[in-house]
Amino acid sequence: MKKVITYGTYDLLHYGHIRLLERAKALGDYLIVGVTADNFDLARGKINVQQSVMERIDAVRATGLADEIIVEEYEGQKIDDIRRKGVDIFAIGSDWLGKFDYLKEYCDVVYLERTKGVSSSELRAEKREVRIGLVGESTILNKFERESHSVNGVKISAVCARDTADFSDDMKQIPLVGSYDELLDQCDAVYIISQPHEHYSQIKQALEAGKHVLCESPIALSVKDYEELNKLASDKELILMDGIKTAYATAYDRLVVLAKSGRIGDIVSVDAVCTSMFDFERHEDKTKVWNSITAWGPTAMLPIFHLLGTDYTRADITTRLYQPDSDFDIFTKIAFTYPNAVASIKVGVGVKSEGELIISGTKGYLYIPAPWWKTDYFELRYENPADNKRYFYKLDGEGIRYEIVSFIKAIQTLRKSTYLTDNVSTAIVKTIEAFYNKDVTLLA
Repeated sequence: MKKVITYGTYDLLHYGHIRLLERAKALGDYLIVGVTADNFDLARGKINVQQSVMERIDAVRATGLADEIIVEEYEGQKIDDIRRKGVDIFAIGSDWLGKFDYLKEYCDVVYLERTKGVSSSELRAEKREVRIGLVGESTILNKFERESHSVNGVKISAVCARDTADFSDDMKQIPLVGSYDELLDQCDAVYIISQPHEHYSQIKQALEAGKHVLCESPIALSVKDYEELNKLASDKELILMDGIKTAYATAYDRLVVLAKSGRIGDIVSVDAVCTSMFDFERHEDKTKVWNSITAWGPTAMLPIFHLLGTDYTRADITTRLYQPDSDFDIFTKIAFTYPNAVASIKVGVGVKSEGELIISGTKGYLYIPAPWWKTDYFELRYENPADNKRYFYKLDGEGIRYEIVSFIKAIQTLRKSTYLTDNVSTAIVKTIEAFYNKDVTLLA
């Protein structure tokens, strides 16, 4: 049996892709198709893809031409795949002529003529540029602006902020508007990272003005407000998206899939820690600063709700406030109880701890070292250390780049991202609402 292998992104699968796969298939008896992973596309330059790797795999599978589909995740994988799978022919489009001649040492290399007049790049170029306005004072705006340059079809059109002292030189080049109304006039969508208590009103105003919204989680501080905003977005056919950059990181996505695959058995416990130091002397007015539950709570709760679901039976909240009569918690611990599992988060602003994530199962566990929310590496561990395995994934932009891609794609397709579903966002808001309703145990 003669085996043929080919690779591609297969974004917005079109007739040209299908013709290339047909030609590759005709070269042998068994066709292996390598679909590039999201992180591998990152390493090769700007993010152009409009579809996730799973959507692109499904599109290739639907052609019925591939006998086997694999994911290309790292430089040099082609040689590994050719050797491991006993490949006879490597086939690729003629626009790569000469690029893969080095593979002739391992198999025959065939360059196939591409179908003229159609390409994914042209299809992507037909989509109109999305103008995004930025709202808030956080230094994360600097990162968002920087990462936007790596995503096609995006332009940061204006920024609305009360304090620009921490803005980068590039951020200072963006037009600074005097009011939120003025910002909404100059954009198609907004990214909001203002104070959490401002989210509801700013999101509502943006949606009523016909603008799509990406808001740093939590979207609202009560389930009632969240559901109202969600309905408004749906009624107006707009995208309202919850922003937690970790959800879009490749390593995080892979560890969730691995945990759910049964490799560690039944998941019994998920424990997440997220903390950061805080200069209390610099910020006397705590109303202008995110407290622990809003700054870190959504991120810490993310793996719990992704792995164990959102139907916990109880949540016990213990917190230490900066001052007894304030809502500013410098440390909060939440213990979640499920019918067959438990989970916990520890979050702190002004308290430092080891920011690790541990997912415990009946056969083994996943260890994600600090800072786990920016992870590019994790370990699968067992009773016998010889069975342990390490996983490494490239992380660019802390996940922000992928978050922007997902937001743009959602706008273009009017389909919400699957990285953060409504039930996860609702569960996050529900838990934070319990904190503000004082359903907590206070530490002295």
